[in-house]
Amino acid sequence: MSNLAHKEPPVEEPLVEAPPMPGAAAAQEPVVSSETLAVMKPVPRITIHAFCEQPGTGSAIQRAGEDRRLAKAHLTVHMGGIPAAIEQYQQAATPNLIMVETRSTGQELFSQLGALAEVCDAGTKVVVVGQMNDVSLYREMIRQGVNEYLVAPLHPMGVIEAISRLYVDPDAPPIGRTIAFIGAKGGTGSSTIAHNVGWCISTGMDEDVIITDLDLPFGTAGLDFNQDPAQGIADALTAPERLDDVLLDRLLVKCTDRLSLFAAPAVLDRDFEMDGDSCESVLDIVREGVPCVVVDLPHVWAPWTKKVLLSADEIVITATPDLASLRNAKNILDMTRHARPNDNSAHIVINQVGMPKRPEIPVKDFAEAVGTEATLVLPFNPGLFGTAANNGQMIEELDPKGKTTEGLRFLARQLCGREVRASKPAKSSMFSFLSRKG
Repeated sequence: MSNLAHKEPPVEEPLVEAPPMPGAAAAQEPVVSSETLAVMKPVPRITIHAFCEQPGTGSAIQRAGEDRRLAKAHLTVHMGGIPAAIEQYQQAATPNLIMVETRSTGQELFSQLGALAEVCDAGTKVVVVGQMNDVSLYREMIRQGVNEYLVAPLHPMGVIEAISRLYVDPDAPPIGRTIAFIGAKGGTGSSTIAHNVGWCISTGMDEDVIITDLDLPFGTAGLDFNQDPAQGIADALTAPERLDDVLLDRLLVKCTDRLSLFAAPAVLDRDFEMDGDSCESVLDIVREGVPCVVVDLPHVWAPWTKKVLLSADEIVITATPDLASLRNAKNILDMTRHARPNDNSAHIVINQVGMPKRPEIPVKDFAEAVGTEATLVLPFNPGLFGTAANNGQMIEELDPKGKTTEGLRFLARQLCGREVRASKPAKSSMFSFLSRKG
């Protein structure tokens, strides 16, 4: 017997205007907070069949199925509503989850649900999409075994959140957000920005942070934090199936009470064969233990790099004000927008602005060309950054009240959802002045 119990239909009650129900509110909400986006866990490898009555509902569910959080699930969308579902499952086994849309009410609705229950296999979950935001209807559906009730029109993020709630343990600790940093080209300072932002999150927001350095032969995280670990992330990637909490603690280097380092070996006497599945497995285990994982990606383009980048909760592209950076930043930005339609757009950091005697593309022209304002503009300051790198220190340690430190803190707050993201950050942000040397 499925979760959908076969009971006598209730006597139809008059529609009662009421506050949005838990499921309905989640499905209709067009904007999901950064915090919700960050902790929403990916749905496991399940099969989902949706039977819709309206094209708009089918489109919303289809777009939800293209999201990275449903990447492992197998989703198919059909038209015809509950009658089509009943007809199909008279001759076929039911999937893990059935989503059905209906415009019926009262006894007709519950008669249809009863007929659906008769053809459902044990363990199949049912989500109903209806037209009425009615508390009494919602309670009766839940009483009869419906797992969730959503009110049309649907929004993809509401669908994802509803499915996630059904298959993720609500008592389990939330998966930490992952923030991926990548340079538009070599030498933009992406790793330096990544390490300093991770530091700012740990010191300014009291969040535990793990910085993972995926540039195995040339990573600089160990140098930037004045650490020389004998083991690190390469050992985990070699045998990801062996990684657990105990081994992870052994491999991590503790820099402060709240900041740990998953360092790269930075040696050339080993060949490193990277693959997306191993990276995903390791990062999934890492993010189970801390609220924030900073992923420092090398400037290489390979299947594993793309997979890690697209699966991150937030993306930061660091560029310099030149033509090559502009072209590459735009390409990465366009690719991530297309592949992640329900996520925040990638953040652009323009670094090393105002280098003497170097022809530069103005920040305004750069923003117009890539199609978005820069979240942060940092001036060329070789003395500050060079001293920090040579001393194994962070910018905040050397210059806690400087404009560069303020900018890095601002970016950290943006990435963690602590700062409201404006539509045009560079113009509305107090950090647009950072494009001028001060």
